[in-house]
Amino acid sequence: MVLANGPIFGSDGQGGYHTAGDVLVDKTADGVPLNQLWDTLGDLLSAWRAKQDALLSLLAFDTTDVAEAVPQSLSHFQFEEASEFGEPRAGQGGDSLILGYGFKDYDLATRYTWKYLRDATARQVEFDMNASVEADQRLRTGKVLGRLFNPAQKLTPEGNPEFGLWNGTDGIAPIEYLGKTFASNHAHYLVSGAATVDSADIEDSISLITEHGYGTVQGSRILVLASDSTIDTIMGFRKGYESRTGGPIAKYDAIPSADNPPYLSSEFIVGQTPPSEYNNLRVAGSYGSALLVPHIQIPDGYVLTVATSGANSAHNVVGVRHHVNTAYRGLRQIPGKGQYPLIDMFFQRSFGVGVRHRGAAVVTQIKAAGTYDAPTIAS
Repeated sequence: MVLANGPIFGSDGQGGYHTAGDVLVDKTADGVPLNQLWDTLGDLLSAWRAKQDALLSLLAFDTTDVAEAVPQSLSHFQFEEASEFGEPRAGQGGDSLILGYGFKDYDLATRYTWKYLRDATARQVEFDMNASVEADQRLRTGKVLGRLFNPAQKLTPEGNPEFGLWNGTDGIAPIEYLGKTFASNHAHYLVSGAATVDSADIEDSISLITEHGYGTVQGSRILVLASDSTIDTIMGFRKGYESRTGGPIAKYDAIPSADNPPYLSSEFIVGQTPPSEYNNLRVAGSYGSALLVPHIQIPDGYVLTVATSGANSAHNVVGVRHHVNTAYRGLRQIPGKGQYPLIDMFFQRSFGVGVRHRGAAVVTQIKAAGTYDAPTIAS
């Protein structure tokens, strides 16, 4: 009778382990396989990371220094007329300012049960890893942008001052450049004075940068970074016309980049068409000598104008400090405790930021009146 109720072994009725199909949903309600969604999201994260690294490398450079005594503009030596017996005066570099770089430790964990790992696909686990890497890059870019957009002075762990751009309130004046002197209230944080961006906002920002010597030497470039909607407005500027109703007259035409959609025009371009990309960043066009770059991480209502000398150049505006011990640099992936490291996995990053070239960028807040308000930058 017992045998009649079922075999001792070898039967579907004996129980045992469920298959992955028994315990996991393998597609969405509309029939899209989950693995396809994992692949799509992974591709999106890869593209996001590439764009973030492109922006970060143009704004910053790597260093292991705790602080630096850095000239704040490109100083120059000067010849003098020689006499028969006299000796010339020794050339001296410009005045320097102690600029500190902050430093903090950050970490993130992923945790899985062994049962989850038994049934999860490799794509599912890889997606979490990609998301962790994306979080690391978002953290680094957010800290660099947060330092640029915030005029408040901070203190590094070693007690050195960590600066933003010239703010006009710390009593420190930029040193002279090519004979031009600056007052202690000289500021690179501006309020536009109108609810809409206009040509004067861009032209004034460029002038504030070039008068310190940035963006004028070979190999350097001025970028205007803003949200898509703000860049679209700037792309409408035309030389000789109001850049907004009742606003200033634009000095230049905004020229579309090479990969913009074709259009009919009675005008023709004199000079070179702007490139469609610059260091893997999409370029919408140019205004004067500056490239117009839309970027998702620039807060709406703000424009960042910056001089860059290329990827990871020491002339870029922000220094990113890393630990002197090479073992503690970069994103570290640390296995957790136990026999199965994947059950606990930790990602760890140690770094800090500080502005090195305080005159190499300008932040403009687009609002009708009032003082500058620093935005909240997600990191």
